[in-house]
Amino acid sequence: MPPRRKPASSTKKKAATKLKRAVKRGDLPPEPKKPAKSKHRGQPVSDAVQASRKLQSSFVTLPEKFLEKTKVLASTLPLTRPLPSQRRLFPSTNFDVDLLLTCPRRPKWRFDMSKIEVERNEEGVFRKWLAETDQAVEQWQKGLAETGQGVEEGQTSSSESLAAMPRSTTYYERNIEVWRQLWRVTEISQIILVLLDSRAPLLHYPPSLADYLSERRVILVLTKVDISGPERAEAWSRYLKVNYPDIRVVQVESYIEREVTAVHQGRKQHDPHLPESFRRRLVEAIQEEHAAMLEPPEKVKANPARLEMWKPRVKRDIDWERVLVADGEKVGTSVGGPAAPHEDDGTEDEEPKFLTIGLIGQPNVGKSSLLNALFGAHKVRASKTPGKTKHFQTLFWTPDVRLVDCPGLVMPNFVPMEMQVLCGILPISRVSAIPSCIHHASELLPIEKVYNLAKPTNDAVVDKRTWRDGERASSSQVKEKPWTAMEVLTAYADSKGWVTAKAGRPDVHRAGNAILRGLAEGRVAWAFWPPDFKVEPASDEDAEGAGIWVPRAEADGASSDDESEEEEPEAADDGGAEGGPNKDEEESPEGSQDESKEEDEEEQGAAIQVGAGRFGALQDIEDVDTSENEAEASS
Repeated sequence: MPPRRKPASSTKKKAATKLKRAVKRGDLPPEPKKPAKSKHRGQPVSDAVQASRKLQSSFVTLPEKFLEKTKVLASTLPLTRPLPSQRRLFPSTNFDVDLLLTCPRRPKWRFDMSKIEVERNEEGVFRKWLAETDQAVEQWQKGLAETGQGVEEGQTSSSESLAAMPRSTTYYERNIEVWRQLWRVTEISQIILVLLDSRAPLLHYPPSLADYLSERRVILVLTKVDISGPERAEAWSRYLKVNYPDIRVVQVESYIEREVTAVHQGRKQHDPHLPESFRRRLVEAIQEEHAAMLEPPEKVKANPARLEMWKPRVKRDIDWERVLVADGEKVGTSVGGPAAPHEDDGTEDEEPKFLTIGLIGQPNVGKSSLLNALFGAHKVRASKTPGKTKHFQTLFWTPDVRLVDCPGLVMPNFVPMEMQVLCGILPISRVSAIPSCIHHASELLPIEKVYNLAKPTNDAVVDKRTWRDGERASSSQVKEKPWTAMEVLTAYADSKGWVTAKAGRPDVHRAGNAILRGLAEGRVAWAFWPPDFKVEPASDEDAEGAGIWVPRAEADGASSDDESEEEEPEAADDGGAEGGPNKDEEESPEGSQDESKEEDEEEQGAAIQVGAGRFGALQDIEDVDTSENEAEASS
C-alpha cells in the first residue's frame, strides 16, 4: 500500500512556519513588507491615507465590569431634583499635589542624528511618559474612591451608600504620531493661540498644557461665546485674567445663522463669520504680542555688547490693516501638510519671511471653524465629529502672516470621561458608557425638562407591542417615583418612536447618542460659571434647578433645544440621525455606530426621518441598509 501523501496546504503551512522561525533567529533576512491594499478594487493605499491612519487617536478601553455596573446603576440611582445651585460652578479637582500630569516633550536632537535615531529616542521618552501618566491616573482614581469623591458633588458618598455611580478613568492621547504634530506646530510657531470652549475653559486649558506652553507667547481664545452667553463669557474672561495675568484673553464667534429657506426644510444653517468687534480684538492681541517680541529681553538690555548684536527672531514689518480686512481668493491658501516641504524661516542672520501663528486645542473646540471665520469662506474642513483634522496644515492669512492649524488632541487632565464626553472632546460613536454619561449630564442639567419628556408609564412592560389593559401604572405612582438616567433615555426614545428591531423595546442607546450629540454640539445650550463665581438664588422659577442649562433668553443666538423636536416629536433630529439606529440592545454593543457614515451625514446636513409610530425605526434600518449598499456599489 503506497504511503499517504500529506495535503499541500499542510506542507505550505509547515514551510511558512519554518521560514518565520528562521527569520526570528536571524538566519534569514525578513521579507519586504507588501504595500497595504485598499478596501476597493485592490488598489494600494496612498501615502496620504497611510499617514492619516497613523494619526488616528488612541485611548484606553473601559472594562466590561464597569460598563455593566454603570448600566445597572443608571436604572436604579435617582437623579438629584431640584439641582443644587452649586452645580452651576465648574467643579474643582481635588487631588494630591504630588500627582501632576504633564504633556510629553520632544527630546533634544542633533543634526548629525539619523531619522531612525531621532524617532527611537522620541518613542523611548514617550513610553516612559505614558507609564508615568498611567500610574498617576490610577492613583488619582484610588484617591477618589478612598475619599468618597467617586460620585457627583452633593450626593451620598460610597461609604454611606452601597449604590453609587463609580468614577471612570480619564482619557488622553496615547498616539505618539499625534503628539508629534503638536511638537512641530509649537516649534515653528512664534505666537500660539490656545482655543478654549467658553462653556468649560478650564477643561481645555489644564495645568499640563499651561506648563508645556510656559515659555511660549500664548493668547487664550474663548470660542462658542454665542452658546455660553455674554455673561458667562465675561465671567470666564475675568477669571482667566486673574489666574493668568501675563496672558491675553479674547472672545470669538465663528458662525452666523443663515436665513432659513425652503431648501433647508426649517433646519438652522450657519456660515463662517467673525464679527468685526471680535476680529479687531483678536488682531490687536496678536499685534501686541508681536510688538513685545521686537523688544529685547532684560538680560540683553543690561549688556550693551549683546544689545548691539541682538536681532529679533520675528518679522519686523507687518501690514496689520491688511490683516484686519483680509479677504479674497488667495486668503487661506494651503501651503502645508504632512508631505509638504518645510518653509524657509531664515537663518540666524536673516529675518523670517512670515509671522507664524499656531492654533492648538483639544478636539471640537473650534480651531478649523475659527480659520474659516477669519477667511470668510470654507477653506478648512470643519466637522461636528471631534478629531476631524488629522495633520497640521499651514495657510496664509496675508503675505506677511501664516496660520498653522494643529490637530486636536486630548490633553492629560484629572477630569472623568463623562465630563470629556459632555464637552464634545471624545467622538460619541466611540463612547461605550452611554448610561453613565447620561447620568452625569442629568446631574448637571434637567434633561427631562429641556426636552419636555413625559415619564415612562410602566417599567414592567417588556414589549410595547403587547400592552394590555391594566398593565400601566397609575399617574400618582409615576409622579412619586424620581427620575433615573435610564428613564430619561426611555422617555426620549418614546418621544421619537425609536424601538429596537427585534424586541420592540425603546432604543435607549440611540436616544443616548442623540442626547449626547445635542449637548456636545451646542443644540442644547449649557455653560459652567467659574469656580470663584458667587452663586445667588435664582430669581426666576424656570431658572431654579436649571444647573448649567442656559435658556434661550440668557444667550443671544444660543438655542436651548431643537425647535423641530418640540413641534414634531416623532421626527428624528440631527443627533439621532447621525447616531443611526441600533439593533436589540442585548446584541449590539453601545457606541457601535459607523463613524464614517456619521461624518458624511454631518457634512451633507441630511437627517434620516423616522416614520411615525412605534415601528418607525424598522423603516429607518431599511433606509440605512439601502444607502450603504448604494455606497458600496458606487465605490
